Amino acid sequence: MDRLAEQLLGTVARPVTMPMDAYEREGAFWVHLDLPGIDPDSIDLSVEQNVLTVRAERPAPDAGESEMVVAERPYGVFRRQLFLGETLDVERIEAGYATGVLTVEIPVAEEAKPRKIEISHAEERKVLAG
Repeated sequence: MDRLAEQLLGTVARPVTMPMDAYEREGAFWVHLDLPGIDPDSIDLSVEQNVLTVRAERPAPDAGESEMVVAERPYGVFRRQLFLGETLDVERIEAGYATGVLTVEIPVAEEAKPRKIEISHAEERKVLAG
């Protein structure tokens, strides 16, 4: 039972992954990661070979000489990797952090966006071919 609880809830040494929502809107994928209480300067976002890595750290509280009564908030290094499809433009990723939420916008590459192909009529093809 303890092992199952650790897998679901994490441990102090290995915190739970960052909760995430992701959706597609307006030609981009949007990702929201919950990082409450995280110093924005501790957040690191990198992309390598279409893998987006999010890393953040929450230091352990300094209780000093105090005796900790309850310690439920996870601390340590948090890390999550997202595997991005070939159709996304990793060169134009943008990110922002506000009210404990990291928002990442990953645009769809222009060449991957749907486009309309005009169809010529048979008479026009004869003119074009000959």
